Amino acid sequence: RSPPAAGGRPCNAKDFGHGSLVCACSATYCDTLDPVVLPAPGTYVKYESSKAGKRLERSEGSFQHNAKTPDFHLTLDTAQRYQKVKGFGGSVTDSAAINIQSLSKDAQNHLLRSYFSEEGIEYNLVRVPMASTDFSVRLYTYADAEGDFELKHFNLTEEDTRMKV
Repeated sequence: RSPPAAGGRPCNAKDFGHGSLVCACSATYCDTLDPVVLPAPGTYVKYESSKAGKRLERSEGSFQHNAKTPDFHLTLDTAQRYQKVKGFGGSVTDSAAINIQSLSKDAQNHLLRSYFSEEGIEYNLVRVPMASTDFSVRLYTYADAEGDFELKHFNLTEEDTRMKV
């Protein structure tokens, strides 16, 4: 396992001919972010990606109180809370697992660190779909016996034991 990055490493941008760039991660290199630090009160940090080539490009700004801008107005009431965010993450579908497993162990480690570690985007949640989805290579369920309400025929599949569990 490589030591954590002290600072961000830039995107190794590759153009695969579809009109936008992607950051390529390999067994020897994967881009990382600078450590995320909360901004001072009254300021914000913005991360931007674009088709033109920006990849989580960091910029800072400050809120202007009572500014009169005709095309944009944002009212921010920090005392009013509507919901609690538990975290951020993604889904490990069959196709995602197949692609991750096709990488070398070192590339898998780089990729997973880029999602879940402090040097990456710090995902802390993962959704694992039950049975097949439109990202599976075949259709399958867990209980194919009609009327089996007691789930006597319930069975995990190879996709579950090899890629999800």
